[in-house]
Order: sequence, then structure tokens, then C-alpha cells
Amino acid sequence: MDFLKLAQSRRSIRRFKDTDVTREQLTRLIEAAQAAPSAGNCQPWHFYIIKNKALQDKLKDAAYQQGFILYAPACIIVCTDSKRSEARYAERGKHLYAIQDTAAAVQNILLCAKNMGIGTCWVGAFDESEVSRILNLPEDLRPVAIIPVGWPDEAHKPQTRRAIDEIATFID
Repeated sequence: MDFLKLAQSRRSIRRFKDTDVTREQLTRLIEAAQAAPSAGNCQPWHFYIIKNKALQDKLKDAAYQQGFILYAPACIIVCTDSKRSEARYAERGKHLYAIQDTAAAVQNILLCAKNMGIGTCWVGAFDESEVSRILNLPEDLRPVAIIPVGWPDEAHKPQTRRAIDEIATFID
């Protein structure tokens, strides 16, 4: 598929079929994340791939009862290790580059999944400290996204986007 069409067709999926996503398919998503750009090649990310329903139920609770998290065959928790970026770029690395880099990794996961026919949703509304506790994360890792992953069980609804002249300024 043409990349622009792929990007324009990606949607947040919140209903999933009761069909497994294999370890190989999940690994491919992580490989896509791994290919994301990162400031100074610091790669300040770590990914937890959760297929355990008891853990997903706890994650659902930490994500303010977003029930669809529980019904996805898997979830990817994207974490940032800001110390990796801070070591090279000081405060700007810690507070900006580490977040930008993990956001790029998340977008790669979403687009790769769409290309594979897999549905995802970028969940950012959750209690970070609770997710950290649930997963017993090391102190230097900060969860920045929960991505439920599965085969879509809903139709894609067309979305309207703001016009290019509303969102871009060309300076010649």
C-alpha cells in the first residue's frame, strides 16, 4: 500500500476479534519500533508485551477502566528510559528527546500493525505510577503508552482532518 494511504487509513481500534496475535507478529511490531529515529541513536525505549489476562485487567484499571484493553489479545507497554538520552543530552534529552523518541517508536508500531491488518489504539490516559507498580518497572523506566493489539472487530469510520492551509505555514 502507498505510505500516505496507509497513514491516512490508520484508526484507533477498540474492538477486537477473539483471535490470537502471534509472538512472531508481535516481534515484527517491536522490530518496527526499533527502527524509529532516536536522538543520538540513544534508543531510550523498552517494550513490555503482555498477553496475560490478569495483568491486562490490572492495566485496564490503571487506564481508568478503558475496558477494551482487557479484550485485546495483547498489549504493548512502551516505556522510556530517559537516562539513556540524559547521559548524552542532559536535561533536554531527559525531558524532550526521550519522549520524542518513544513517540516515534509508538507511531512505527501503529503503522506497521495497520500494514499487517492488525488493529491498535494509542492509550495515553493511565496512572503512570500504577502501571509501573503493576509491571514492577525499574525506577529508570517510565511508561508512556499502552497499545492494545489485535485483529479489528469493527468497521473503520472515516475521519475528517483539518485542511492543510489550517495546519501548515509555508515560508518561501
